[in-house]
Amino acid sequence: MKHTLIVLLALLLAPLAAHSQQAARDTVRDRLWIFTVHAGGNNRENLVGPSLEHKHYIDDYAPGGSRMTPTEGAFWLGVPNLLLIRTGDNPPLPSAQPERAKSAFEQYAISFQPLDRVVWSVVGAGGEGGMSELPPVLDLARKYPNIGGVFLDDFVRPDKRVNGRMVGRPSLQREELSRAREQMNAVGRPMEIWVTLYTHEVNPARTVKSPSFKDCNPPLASFLDQFDVLTLWTWNSEEIPEWEANLSALEKMAPKNARVAMGLYLWDFHNKKPVPEDLMQHQCDLGLRWLKKGRITDMIFLANTMLDVEMPSAEFSRQWIKRHGDEKLNR
Repeated sequence: MKHTLIVLLALLLAPLAAHSQQAARDTVRDRLWIFTVHAGGNNRENLVGPSLEHKHYIDDYAPGGSRMTPTEGAFWLGVPNLLLIRTGDNPPLPSAQPERAKSAFEQYAISFQPLDRVVWSVVGAGGEGGMSELPPVLDLARKYPNIGGVFLDDFVRPDKRVNGRMVGRPSLQREELSRAREQMNAVGRPMEIWVTLYTHEVNPARTVKSPSFKDCNPPLASFLDQFDVLTLWTWNSEEIPEWEANLSALEKMAPKNARVAMGLYLWDFHNKKPVPEDLMQHQCDLGLRWLKKGRITDMIFLANTMLDVEMPSAEFSRQWIKRHGDEKLNR
């Protein structure tokens, strides 16, 4: 009975705690994140399956690739918040490491302790994983209070072609998301669900047609109320000038007052080159304006694997954060 009362009290106080935490995040830096994978996660030698087939590696740009860890990436970039995305079964699930004193999951969580906020994937790169990965993440969240949510990456997965165009399907059904909410409530403090969306999934009217628009069945709009934060990404950097139109398209389909985070690639996976500095400047300055207006809540830089290979877009981002990170939001 006593335990039940404690849990109920925690749930009643959770909205007040969340409001207080949100109010305390009054600088630009407080709203900046780094999207991370394991060290070398975008090196050719560490990629398997769809990632390798689509040549999502940077070795051709920087022979030898990257070795920067997620925590090192946050420190180098100068941001206090981190998203960890499992890719290629890295880090391994705790159930795969029964002989270890501490699982790789927990060792990552220990390295993240100096950070303000951490969100951990349960649907990883390529839409892999699922809610079977939720329990070990919630075990970590109970022990490490800066772990405040779960991330669903590449939520719309390829499914089939209809009339010559690709139609995707959600990685999880509404019922699975509802069950996940119930499990997350047992942590006893606010836990969020973040999701990856792409501009070519939300705006069929884009003028840049590659990649082509990918619809979702059931419609993507029918799922958006299940998420706390919608992260929006531009896969082809040539489309960055269309940010305004793409954000507006998401706002039209999203629930009222939805929280939106802007995703900023440093490496253009579509064209296999660094994002040009003028386009980095354009999207960073847009993000700053929208943060201050409250149109978006966060900005996410991708990724730790782009930061130690002398990519110009990485150094630009670091200097931009130095210049603007301590500016007040005043909202």
